[in-house]
Amino acid sequence: MAAPNPGLAQVAADAEDPTRGAVEKQADGSIVEDVQPVAPDQFEEKFLTSKWEIWSYYAYYIGNNGLTLFNFGPTQAQNLLDLQAQAVGGENNQYLYFAGSSRTINSIILLCNGISFAIQIVIFLILGSYADFGTFRPNILIAVSLVAWGIGFGWLGVHTQDQWQTGLGLYIVGLIAYQLCLTYWTAAFPGLARNTPQLRDKAVQFENGDISREEYDFADSMKRNELSNVAFYTQSVGEIFILVVTVGILFAVHADRNAASNSWSLSVLIAFCTGVWLAVAIPWFIIEKRRPGQDPGMNIVLAGLWQLWRAFSQVWQLKQSLAYLIGYFLLGDSLNTTVTVIATLQNTIVSYSSLELTYLFIAGIFAQAVGIFAFWNVQKRFGLSTKTMFSAVAIGIVLLDGWGMIGNWTDKFGFHNKWEVWAYQIFYGLAVCPWYSYSQTMISEVTPRGKEFLFFSLFSIIGKTSSFIGPLVSSAIIDAAGYNAKFVNNRPFYFLFGLSLLSYLFLVFFVDVKKSRIEQGEFLERERIAKKKIAGGESSESAESVAWRQEEKF
Repeated sequence: MAAPNPGLAQVAADAEDPTRGAVEKQADGSIVEDVQPVAPDQFEEKFLTSKWEIWSYYAYYIGNNGLTLFNFGPTQAQNLLDLQAQAVGGENNQYLYFAGSSRTINSIILLCNGISFAIQIVIFLILGSYADFGTFRPNILIAVSLVAWGIGFGWLGVHTQDQWQTGLGLYIVGLIAYQLCLTYWTAAFPGLARNTPQLRDKAVQFENGDISREEYDFADSMKRNELSNVAFYTQSVGEIFILVVTVGILFAVHADRNAASNSWSLSVLIAFCTGVWLAVAIPWFIIEKRRPGQDPGMNIVLAGLWQLWRAFSQVWQLKQSLAYLIGYFLLGDSLNTTVTVIATLQNTIVSYSSLELTYLFIAGIFAQAVGIFAFWNVQKRFGLSTKTMFSAVAIGIVLLDGWGMIGNWTDKFGFHNKWEVWAYQIFYGLAVCPWYSYSQTMISEVTPRGKEFLFFSLFSIIGKTSSFIGPLVSSAIIDAAGYNAKFVNNRPFYFLFGLSLLSYLFLVFFVDVKKSRIEQGEFLERERIAKKKIAGGESSESAESVAWRQEEKF
């Protein structure tokens, strides 16, 4: 990490993600680099990122690809609801009594989605405030992975219509476990990128004056983009092979024989994909280097609460981080709800056929691999920023919601026909799926060094809050329209199109990554002073003086 005194040797400093180094605030409020620059990232050989560590990181993502608890799990839950509705009200019945009132199947799924994300908010608040301290961080991912695998295998005992309520329970808890695994796996990639030999060489070049701070930051950004995009591409290729195997499994269990066989096959697929996830996750748990997190500077219990309070109270001074937080909230709300709404329409169009859904997933994942490969290579070839690539993805989300909105006026177009769900899978893979890579890299762009787990948790909370609100609003829109209304399940697209367009414009005009880097340095300096003051490591007069200078322009 950057040494407090630039005159000391820096290369042997701790491997934790430190402050963005040698910057100093002048009396006029400007920020300048120190005459003897200190690289923002410092290294210890024992924490240097290895090739095998990176590939084990990628392997975990191949397993946690979403097929288990994000794709097949929700499909099975909706399938059991549909079978129960037919059993109690006839073949065309779409209503069941749930949560105090009679609701459509799509409304129930959206409501459960919202409940799941609401619970996630509480969990992320608790875990996120402590995850940046010490070396126990990997244990969080191990623990939530065990829960996810238990749920995945648990689906083998839930596959008949009379178990629809148990299925909804597995759906809700499964989404929680999946999102926790994804978030705490993702939060590790900035630390991996910043401990690579390539960034070590750039740090030496920066300290020798061979490159500027802007060039160093660009190399840092591109390395994070590389790890994020290659992880996503590798996952996509691996997922294609998994899906090809699942086709063979579906034929082996005679999935298309009748409704009961189809239901059983969905549970078998969830369990199989869970087994793959377990097998490919183990190398990451073994090989990951337990790099030290922040020094809490106080009792660990108090430190977690202090950090959480500090983040919420000081985030207002991270104006660019806050701007992205707002945009991420809005666009995440739109995309998460859009995917859920389209999935319910898609499941109905293909009559919950596990075989046809698997074919659709294969097409979509193939397109996803092509899309992320194309996005990354265009970015690398032309040296485009993370924000530029992220904005391009946002346009794809706007177009997707526009497509669904047209379905309110005609049945010729707008997710009413089988050809459209095939077209959706291709378009979604090519133009929208890169969101899952670039949105996370954008989080790392506006996150102060050493605060990755806390800020990824905060962004996950915001993302889950948006995912909690969007489905509930969409569910209410459907319920208010009434089941007999024409194209009732397309009604949420009015709301979603406006939301995605608004969030895209907000992100384009109000987020500045360069300004964010300066704000991050100031944030970390204020926190360093506050910790020293609490620990009695510096006189209150000195602390107040420096704090006043840091906060002067605010």
